[in-house]
Amino acid sequence: MSLSQQAIAELAMAQEFFNRSTGNLPESLSGFAPVPGVMTAAQVVAHVAQTVDWFVEGAFREEGFDMDFETMMVETNGYDSLEAARGWFEKAIAAASATLGAKSDAELMELMPPGPIMGGAPRMAIIGAITDHTAHHRGALTVYARLNGIVPPMPYM
Repeated sequence: MSLSQQAIAELAMAQEFFNRSTGNLPESLSGFAPVPGVMTAAQVVAHVAQTVDWFVEGAFREEGFDMDFETMMVETNGYDSLEAARGWFEKAIAAASATLGAKSDAELMELMPPGPIMGGAPRMAIIGAITDHTAHHRGALTVYARLNGIVPPMPYM
């Protein structure tokens, strides 16, 4: 199995686990946040989608990762619909899979540009970062669900 095939398989698992864990959050909870000042459910899903795009872009562009987090937060803060945010997540996974699927093993093992985010690591390392980040936020969203009396399903079954 090539590295790109492995990457696509890992992304598919992360997507499946995220969707299974968070899929029972209804649209009516799009604006729910457990306390003031934290992201709403829709904003968390949008942030996860944005971060998939961000990792792929940062790994393959010459200047590395975009560090303009304020602008990125403005974009995710604009999401008030779980359906729309989920749509972005699906598109981000599909785009990441397409990009990674088009890369050779040698390209995936090339080192990323120096910098504070994964500088000098092989480009393939973004897969672990994406799956970790996605898992972190699916865990947070299961707490959002439980705070609303919803029992999230086991993600691995």
